[in-house]
Formats: sequence, structure tokens, C-alpha cells
Amino acid sequence: MIDLRLLREDPDRVRASQRARGEDVGLVDALLSADERRRSSGLRFDELRSEQKALGKLIPKASGDEKAELLKKAGELAAAVKAANAEQDTADEDAKRLLLQLGNLVHEDVPVGGEEDFVVLETHGTIRDFAAEGFEPKDHLELGEALGAIDVERGAKVSGSRFYYLTGVGALLELALVNAAIAQATEAGFTPMLTPALVRPRAMEGTGFLGQAAENVYHLEKDDYYLVGTSEVPLAAYHMDEIIDADKLPLRYAGFSPCFRREAGTYGKDTRGIFRVHQFDKVEMFSYVAPEDAENEHKRLLDWEKQWLTGLELPFQVIDVASADLGASASRKFDCEAWIPTQGKYRELTSASNCDSFQARRLSVRMRAEQDGKKAVQPLATLNGTLCAVPRTIVALLENHQLPDGSVRVPEVLRPYLGGREILEPLAK
Repeated sequence: MIDLRLLREDPDRVRASQRARGEDVGLVDALLSADERRRSSGLRFDELRSEQKALGKLIPKASGDEKAELLKKAGELAAAVKAANAEQDTADEDAKRLLLQLGNLVHEDVPVGGEEDFVVLETHGTIRDFAAEGFEPKDHLELGEALGAIDVERGAKVSGSRFYYLTGVGALLELALVNAAIAQATEAGFTPMLTPALVRPRAMEGTGFLGQAAENVYHLEKDDYYLVGTSEVPLAAYHMDEIIDADKLPLRYAGFSPCFRREAGTYGKDTRGIFRVHQFDKVEMFSYVAPEDAENEHKRLLDWEKQWLTGLELPFQVIDVASADLGASASRKFDCEAWIPTQGKYRELTSASNCDSFQARRLSVRMRAEQDGKKAVQPLATLNGTLCAVPRTIVALLENHQLPDGSVRVPEVLRPYLGGREILEPLAK
């Protein structure tokens, strides 16, 4: 959540952020009103309680008609205190409810607009000219089936559409990707983590996934648990309700987990193969840093993603995601999009998001730092970055590294994790 002091002092900035996101600007005024009611009712409650306490000291000393009058007034005050307390509680609940609906403040450098209004920041690698090489590229599903690596037919039979099996070399390729990604992250100073796939409502709400993203979340109603769509959720909640000494920052974790997404609103999109699926595995980077270091950490996360994709020898571009396409928690997000030859366009493979103190405030994760010679406690900043979303990475690898005979060249960075294989060969027919 955002800082309420900022909302009170600069509501126009918050309105502009909501407008840029394409969200309800009226929410800002509703929240300001609820906050004012909360504060005024709180003052009223404090005044009445003070009067009630003062009166309570007079009653034992009074007698006769005076005491009767004081007791009558005490009864009236008790009713007023109860009403003021109820009003304060109602206003407080309204303010909290509205505050949870408000997205993070959009960074001033984010391009304003919708999904197609991103800005390309960098382009890396060379797109292969398959026509010049003398053959038509196959898509990842055709390649994967020939390799004995992907089985979507049986995935659909067992679980429905957008499910799949990785078989044989496909399973080995996933394990190679995960191990290589964890190795890179560990070398960069991240602590490897295997995280829960089921979380309580507070963890999901605290990371901002029960607002605009709620339609894509799987909820187990009987147990009131949520299936995570990314290990960002359990990693963000890992230090929930804790105070971390500033000298221990940054804290960096690399989480590996299964991820589950309903993919609501994507009917008819990417239905072939394994690009857009309901369940997949992912390696996610997550950082806790001091707020003043958040922007630099954001660039570091992006650099690690670029290192990863460069090592996989994939052509890709880096985009600055537009304001209306940001998740609720992100103030700014960079995506790395790999070139997919059979689609003739770049598609998202990784994301790096700066959430500032938005998630930390919601999850009560704070830092203790020296300030004016004294120890002060304040919210810290959280950031997340995808290192390897496995199925999409497999899509990009198969299509970009395919050879005319349907075999696939293995990038050098993965060979140690595939028993030294340089080529993935199609199964004999």
C-alpha cells in the first residue's frame, strides 16, 4: 500500500498515478474522505474518553443531587464514547479497504498507456534468417513432439486444455534450465529457496494479487488457501511482520516453485503448445533493500536477466512496460522479450519489477536503521525478477536453435547440465 501521508500531502500525484493505470481516480477522494473520518472520529473518541476519565474522578467525591447528576452525565458519556468508538472502527475499516484497492504509485519515467504503448530500451542478439539458411522453421510443438520432449495431447486428456507433459529430453531440459538458473543466481549472491505453493490469504493480498489479478488466481475455498502464480508471493511474505537490521540488507532470494494461473481473459490466445499454460515451474529472484537503493537494485535484476538470456544465446529486446499494463504492486517494470521465429515477434520471457515499499507496508516488513543518531524503524523496499519461466524458455530455445533436420543445438551454458550434449536429436520414427 502507499504511504497515507503522501496521499494527504499530494493527492494530485496519486490521482495522476491512478489515471495512468487506467484505474478509478474517484478511489483517491473516497480514501481521503474515509481517512478524514477516521482521524476526526479518533479525535472525538479521545476527547470523550478524557472527559469520561475526569468525570470518573469526581463521582466518588460527590454526594446527593450532585452525584446523581454526575452519574447521569457519566451514562450519557459512556454511550457517546461507545458511539465514537464504533464510528472510528467503521471509518478505519473503510480506509483500510479502500487503501488495499489502490495500486502503487507509477514511477515518473514509465510510459503512459496500455499494453502496446511500451518503449523498447535495448535490443540484443541477431535474429536468424531461416530463408537464407534454406529451410522453414518449425514451431516449438512440432519440434518438441519430434524430440519426444512435449506431450500436450495426454496433458489435455488428463487435466484439460493448457496442460502438458515434459517427457524424456524435455524433462531433462527443464532440470538443466532450473539448475543453470539457480547456479547463476547463487553465484550472484542469492540464497536458493524452495517455497510453498499454497499460501494463506494475507500473503496473497499482501503482495497485491487479490486486486486486479484475482481473476487469475486459483482459490481452494474449503481450506481458504491460494495456489501461487509465482514464488514472489511466498518470498515477499517470508519476512512478514519482521524488522530487519539495515546492515543485513540487501537480502536476496532465488525461489523455485510450481506456478498456477487461470489465464482468465486469454480465450483463444496462444492455445497451441506450451507458451501459455495453467501450471509451470519458474525460478524467481526476490530482493529486500533499503528504499534509497531500490532503483539501482531494479537495474541489477534486469542485468542478471540479460546475462541469463545472453547465455542462452537468444535474441531479445528489453521494454519499459506502459503504466496501464503494470501489476498493482509495481511502480515500474522491465520485460525481456525473446524473439519467437514462427510468430515473427518478440514475446515476454522475463520481468523485473520495482515495488518500492508497497508490498512491505502491506506485509509489515520493516528495517531498523540509524537516523539522526537514533535507531528508526521504517518500511523497506521489495523487488522481483523472473530468471527462468521454464515452458516459455523452452519454446524460445527450441525455435531459435533448431537445425534443418529437426534437431536442436544446445547452448553452451546448458551443456554441463545435460551430460555434455551439444545436440538434441529427434526420436527415430
